[in-house]
Amino acid sequence: MDIEQPLQLLGGLSPAQFMKRHWQKKPLLVRQAIPGFQPLLSRSALFELAGDEAVESRLISRGAQGWQLRSGPLARRALPPLARPDWTLLVQGVDLHDERAHELLQSFRFVPDARLDDLMISYASDGGGVGPHFDSYDVFLLQAHGRRRWRIGRQKDLTLVEGLPLKILADFQPEQDFVLEPGDMLYLPPRWAHDGIAVGECMTYSIGFRQPARDEMVRELLQRVADDATDLVGSDAYRDPHQPATAQPALVPAEMLEFARDAIERALRDPQHLALLLGELMTEPKPQVWFEPGDDAADAGGEGGVALDRRTRMLYDAQHVFINGEGFRAAGKDARMMQALANTRRLTARQVAQLSEGARDLLDQWRDAGWVHVG
Repeated sequence: MDIEQPLQLLGGLSPAQFMKRHWQKKPLLVRQAIPGFQPLLSRSALFELAGDEAVESRLISRGAQGWQLRSGPLARRALPPLARPDWTLLVQGVDLHDERAHELLQSFRFVPDARLDDLMISYASDGGGVGPHFDSYDVFLLQAHGRRRWRIGRQKDLTLVEGLPLKILADFQPEQDFVLEPGDMLYLPPRWAHDGIAVGECMTYSIGFRQPARDEMVRELLQRVADDATDLVGSDAYRDPHQPATAQPALVPAEMLEFARDAIERALRDPQHLALLLGELMTEPKPQVWFEPGDDAADAGGEGGVALDRRTRMLYDAQHVFINGEGFRAAGKDARMMQALANTRRLTARQVAQLSEGARDLLDQWRDAGWVHVG
């Protein structure tokens, strides 16, 4: 992608201009970001997806008993009648299950893949919505069918209504009001409050970008460091041959504190190991993701090209490539080819032929796992 080329998707801004002016800074409304856009999935196909145990879905409704939330899988009979107002079906990770949704996400790859979460489809009957709220991630809201009214604002009071199954703002203060029609798109940075209400039946596609919290990342990385602790710091035991007799037996020895501090510092000392753990973390498939084993008759290291499965997450840094939670050291031509595979999600037969025998063997392993496909 040419990041300096103006895009209709971004209202005539280039990706470079959008990232500088709007990303994590301020909203952007684009009329006809995708002219003539049609839903990628029909209503019936979306309802069928919501009933799949491998798909994350939620039903949100509002009625005489207030807000109600039900988690999927949701069979068609579990959904309200189409004519009933004020209900919403949310289906997460549609890009994992539909190639067209996956292809739509490729239009947003001017943002690092490490930030990409998924494409969610929201179906709503007239008046349906999830209430005024804010998200802790960046999101592009693409109208696919019907109309939706969006009210947005820079919310200072983030107090939530107590006792609800949803995180709804207690005192929403909108500043702007838009009605989006098919093909229109609204970008919102994190923590911008918003409330979307369906004007008649509608479908909205949400392209979300994860924003890992510092404490969440520390928990995940330190758990992985702990799993590798023996390799990182060894198993030497604490020794104190010069410990004198003490009249304060409950006092923790300063030497023991130093031993613990040194162990932690050693575990985190190698920046390359930390980079490896981060890459593995950021490519770890979601729990509901599974892969079909590859065709043994096909040879990823043979004559044809290869393409990543739409569910595969692949990243790289200066020393490693990462794929679906696994990390590998890579250098030279192999590294350049693997980086090309991560960036373009495919390699031509000519590029595959430039790989070393070991790298082609690795492609065969990924094919067997269903992570890449030949052709």
